[in-house]
Amino acid sequence: MPKTVINDGKRRRTAERRGRLSEYWAALYLMAKGYRIVALRYRTPLGEIDLIARKGNLAVFAEVKARKSEHSAVEAVSFYSQSRIRAASDLWLAKQRKASVLSLRYDIVAVRPWRLPKHFVDAF
Repeated sequence: MPKTVINDGKRRRTAERRGRLSEYWAALYLMAKGYRIVALRYRTPLGEIDLIARKGNLAVFAEVKARKSEHSAVEAVSFYSQSRIRAASDLWLAKQRKASVLSLRYDIVAVRPWRLPKHFVDAF
């Protein structure tokens, strides 16, 4: 087996682990800000939402990005990613009993090394 294949697999597992830890860290941060985490890594056929949080009648769909800077985290959420998150949120919303009373918001949480996460409210 070529050496690069082994390194790619290890790199992928490391990135996956970093992503999961970042999502947990972001969830704890949002909880400290008064949000209730409804779902973590919510998967649908149309896409995945990293975090779904509630605060009263507000439903927040958050994309979590672990990057070295806030700017690179925000830039990493492409238009295509935004479209997938919105489509997945529509499926989540369709399953909620009182969906008509909910206000929706799409946020980004940037997780940077050795710093508190940065929460970008209404990012897209």
